[in-house]
Amino acid sequence: MKTDGSRREGNRDEVSPAVIKRLPRYFRYLRELLRNDILRISSGELSKLMHVTASQIRQDLNCFGGFGQQGYGYNVKYLYGKISEILGVTQNYSAVIIGSGNLGRALASSPIFEKRGVKLAALFDVDPDVIGTEISGYTVLSMDTLEKYTSENPVDIAVLTTPKEVVRETAERLSALGVKGIWNFASREIELPGSDVIIENVHMGDSLMTLCYEINRKNGENR
Repeated sequence: MKTDGSRREGNRDEVSPAVIKRLPRYFRYLRELLRNDILRISSGELSKLMHVTASQIRQDLNCFGGFGQQGYGYNVKYLYGKISEILGVTQNYSAVIIGSGNLGRALASSPIFEKRGVKLAALFDVDPDVIGTEISGYTVLSMDTLEKYTSENPVDIAVLTTPKEVVRETAERLSALGVKGIWNFASREIELPGSDVIIENVHMGDSLMTLCYEINRKNGENR
């Protein structure tokens, strides 16, 4: 039975967070397959690459319509395009970085935005010594100009690398300006109840601790 594009997508509001978190992995692996001129793949072959069961892959993709064809597998280019649509890669979202310290500079110089279809448009800071300097081709703007800038340039995503003491008030300010999403790298988790802005709190320390846990567990097994 052919399901490639022929099934109606399910209600995405009902898709579990675990499935959503796996979608970027599909995106990355499919992109790599295309780079290697692999245009067709089965769920079994994809499971070996991703270390996820073939059954899990089929269940995940069925949440959005399936996209496969019995006896053929997946058209890699088509599936990559559909995953890109689901993840918003094709929407050309614009982003600004708030905070131009070490982390802000590192993010500005990385290809992370471009590779995922997000256009980095500007960097902002409050430090007079930083304002007006150039970082990766961007002239750092003053936070005093944030309202004027957003009134003239649509901003979908704000990346926060500010000190934790000001992260909430900065997020509230951005929400009032109509920013749709906040990618928060500050060391304080934030929520804005009653706001339409979507917040993704990034905890790099948690990832490091998870790694340490796994090393510790493995060391225990080897004793």
